[in-house]
Amino acid sequence: MAERTYSKGKKSVSDSLTESIKSVRYEDINGVNRLFGGRLMEWIDETAGIAARRHCGGDVTTACVDQLTFKHPAFLNDVVVIVAAVTYVGHTSMEVRVDSYAEDVHTGERRLINVAYLTEVCVDEKGKPTPVEYGLSLETDEERRENQDALKRIIFRKTRAAEGF
Repeated sequence: MAERTYSKGKKSVSDSLTESIKSVRYEDINGVNRLFGGRLMEWIDETAGIAARRHCGGDVTTACVDQLTFKHPAFLNDVVVIVAAVTYVGHTSMEVRVDSYAEDVHTGERRLINVAYLTEVCVDEKGKPTPVEYGLSLETDEERRENQDALKRIIFRKTRAAEGF
C-alpha cells in the first residue's frame, strides 16, 4: 500500500487515547448476575467513537465491530475501565482497539474482560464518508505491530465481504 499524504499531517496514537469508567449497576446485569454483553458493547462503541473523533477532529459512525472477545465476566458493583486508541487510519476510516477491564478498587489491579476492534468512519454533516485529514504516527514497536495486524484484519474483512459474509 502506498503511503497517503494527509492534509493536516499526523497525530500520535496517544492523541486518541480515551478511557471511560463505568460502575456495574443492577440495570447493567443479565439473568445470571453478570454484566450484560450488550451493555458492555454499548460502552465499547461509545468509547471507540470518542477515540476516533479525537483522531479525526470530526464526526464518526461505527461501520464494523470486527472482533469482540469476551475473556472474563464482570459483576454487580465492579468498576469497568474501557481504554480505546486508534490503531490504523485509512482514507475515510479508522480502526480502534478497545480493551475493557474489571478493576479492583482496593488494589487498582485490572483484569482484562474484553478486547474489541471497531472500524469508525469519518463523516460530514450529511453523514457521508469524508477523508480523515490526519495520518497516524507510530512511535512504539507495539503501535507498529497493532498497525500491521490492522492491515491483516482489513484484508480478512474484504475477503469475507467478497465471499458474501
